[in-house]
Amino acid sequence: MLRIYNGIFVIFQFQMGENIYIFMVIALGVLAITDLVVGVSNDAVNFLNSALGSKAISFRTVMIVASIGIAFGAMSSSGMMEVARKGIFNPSEFVFAEIIIIFMAVMITDVLLLDFFNTLGMPTSTTVSIVFELLGAAVAMALIKVSASGGGFEALGGYINTDKATEIILGILLSVAIAFTIGAIVQFLSRLLISFRFKEQPKWVGSVFGGLAITAIIYFILVKGLKSANLFNGTLTEFVATQTELFLLLNFVLWFGVSYVLTRFLQQNIYRIIIVLGTFALAMAFAGNDLVNFIGVPIAALQSFQDWSASGIAASDYSMEGLAVAVRTSPYLLLLSGLIMILTLWLSTKARYVTETEINLAREGEGEERFQPNFLSRQIVKFSIQAFDNAIHAIPKGLQDKVSKRMEKPLRYIPKGKLQDLPAFDMVRASVNLMVASVLISIATSMKLPLSTTYVTFMVAMGTSLADRAWGSESAVYRVAGVLNVIGGWFFTAICAFVAAATIAYLIHFGGFIALCALLIIAAVLLVRNYLKHTRKKVEIKVEDILRKAESSSIQGVIEESAANIANVVNRSNKIYTGAINGLARHDLEALKKNNKGIAKLSREVDGLKDSVYYFIKNLDESSVGGASNFYITLLGILQDLTQSLEYVSKVSYTHVRNNHKKLKYTQIKELKELDQKIEELFGKTSSTFKTRDFGKIGSMLNERDTYFDLISAKIEKQVARTRTEETSPKNTTLYFSLLTESKDMIKAAIKLLELYYIEHDSSVEPARIEKHA
Repeated sequence: MLRIYNGIFVIFQFQMGENIYIFMVIALGVLAITDLVVGVSNDAVNFLNSALGSKAISFRTVMIVASIGIAFGAMSSSGMMEVARKGIFNPSEFVFAEIIIIFMAVMITDVLLLDFFNTLGMPTSTTVSIVFELLGAAVAMALIKVSASGGGFEALGGYINTDKATEIILGILLSVAIAFTIGAIVQFLSRLLISFRFKEQPKWVGSVFGGLAITAIIYFILVKGLKSANLFNGTLTEFVATQTELFLLLNFVLWFGVSYVLTRFLQQNIYRIIIVLGTFALAMAFAGNDLVNFIGVPIAALQSFQDWSASGIAASDYSMEGLAVAVRTSPYLLLLSGLIMILTLWLSTKARYVTETEINLAREGEGEERFQPNFLSRQIVKFSIQAFDNAIHAIPKGLQDKVSKRMEKPLRYIPKGKLQDLPAFDMVRASVNLMVASVLISIATSMKLPLSTTYVTFMVAMGTSLADRAWGSESAVYRVAGVLNVIGGWFFTAICAFVAAATIAYLIHFGGFIALCALLIIAAVLLVRNYLKHTRKKVEIKVEDILRKAESSSIQGVIEESAANIANVVNRSNKIYTGAINGLARHDLEALKKNNKGIAKLSREVDGLKDSVYYFIKNLDESSVGGASNFYITLLGILQDLTQSLEYVSKVSYTHVRNNHKKLKYTQIKELKELDQKIEELFGKTSSTFKTRDFGKIGSMLNERDTYFDLISAKIEKQVARTRTEETSPKNTTLYFSLLTESKDMIKAAIKLLELYYIEHDSSVEPARIEKHA
């Protein structure tokens, strides 16, 4: 049967002739543009995180500097990615018809995989993805050839460049541990030299650091960024390669002097200059070297197609040994690619989403944690604390005190509501991030060792965070969990890239043009779906839907300020409760599932308010500590009671429908809708009152409290009568009673809320608020 199918495919391919390969080359061109977009969105974190996290310069300036670096790097690019041509497989063992399938499988996989990680906001390595995709697709095609010739698995060695592939994989994995360790050591030593009060240090301290950092970055630019550019007629790069020690010494002396002049006489911040220069250098190196991760495969495919077309030999007979010869890429293609990368950098929201992940993990102090702790992160933190406690006894007390004094952070209280305006870390750590990443990448490049720039920059940032004691006991388990998630994602990248590329290559080989079209359509649908999902997620995160932390310093200030939160919570609670009743009435599982997400988000926000109680109490006036703190804590307890009852209503409704239990009877649904209307009336009035801050209306609303409880009591009595006479479903009875009792608890919470504000509000007192911090 398989032979018949293969025969049909061969006939179909013969009839298509050269057209199928023209179509594949065009498709690869479109995929190359798409890959540039998704690739830059993920790799931008490599050169943006230090500048954005330290807020040393404005966002606009960061983007301009990075754009100039990308443009310069694209024009000085090495032009051809050798790993795409002969690094992973032996091209002479494949014919054109097989090579083009390998390249097509690689590009489809790469686009989908990188876009998936962008949607999750997780940084990954474009180098690792392309390497394992090439490996997977080449192995799949080699297995097809070996099985057709009757050979065994040992024959794979002739098709795959196993030595090179192993070297690349081991080099990349080793770079992770080295980058983390070196980053931590250099940051620790830098902090001992400079301390956290870097602005108060003598000018020579900053000058020495500036000389070292700028020398490292300049060396990085010449070795990594311009190693293949035909600038200076090769004299400078040759001097750097042959007289490295002398070059570094002269550079250090020069930049030490420049740094001293800038800081001593021109009053310039040398760390800001380092960050600007380092951002430019990494952006340039990214465009000059990682650019070919996105366009190397399509360009290799285009040149293979041109060679085959000129040969006049059948695609199934034309050997691709020509790929072993290096060929420079057209500068116009490189310039166009650089332009696409710059536009993506400015327009892609996913690039900023990925960058936020790394900055948040490296952030100084507390804040909203994106990752939840797991068993492994807890054990790592527990073991690390125990090991540190044991090791500290071996260090003399005097040395401990000196180190602690240098590592002491200046105390400055900042309200939690203002934390998002602060830098995630200071300019010293940002400078170390850029300097260490530059040095490690430069050394690896000069020694021709493979590595992933993403892995290096990320692990350096994590190492410097650890050395800076940014991961305190309050946040360590969350940060470690985040790092483990990212590293796990890297292994996931490698496995998925290999398996997916191999599968797609197999499908295209046996499915031909039809399979290719189907795969391209599926890829397009998934890309559009991820885009819409990401856009929808952005729309859902509205400013008015996020509960604001209280920042007032008196009870009347809290009442005034929290009114918007109360209106927000009550309005959203009203919608969620109505959604649960309507979904239950229609047995609409999707609507109930969406409802569950809504209440889960609301509950998280209320929990976030409770987590900020410490900051709120620290901010209170001495005269308001007792009253305001009691009021705020009571208020949060009421909101939590409300959301817990609402969460239960939504959860039991979803579970009932999901388990395919009997629908509620018409009379039960009718009674629930009557109750829903009364609750909607109560919540609507409450929301309006708090939105307008017209607390005088609360008295009349409290006078109607008994009508709500009487209504629920009447419905409970009716259900009791139905249960004794006509009800036949225990599940329905349990559900109905649960909905009524939780609805009663919701109303109680709403009444308590109104009573609290009715008692505490005093319109004659001017609300006191916190002072604005510069």
